[in-house]
Amino acid sequence: MGTMSEQSRAATGAHEGGTIVSSLGDLQNIIREKYNIEPAALDPHLPMQEQGLDSLALAEFLFEVEDRLNLTLPDEHQQIDTLAGLAALIDRVRAEQAA
Repeated sequence: MGTMSEQSRAATGAHEGGTIVSSLGDLQNIIREKYNIEPAALDPHLPMQEQGLDSLALAEFLFEVEDRLNLTLPDEHQQIDTLAGLAALIDRVRAEQAA
């Protein structure tokens, strides 16, 4: 599985500046507050449903993400099932909004 820094580097992948880590942190904070699940208990690269979030909880989580981060996720978010994937999508949406 690797250390947290290895996971962070893996999460950033090809994204410059590590912006995915920032969005991943936002997502982890929302999960901690909404579901009382510590971020260290979730692997950002495993499907969220395999980690205890059922489809209803996942839908509520996505609404919460859009509300708290003040953004609208494109329909492609429906094919994303990991926190790392969702963080990458959020980073892209934020970059497009900033442009």
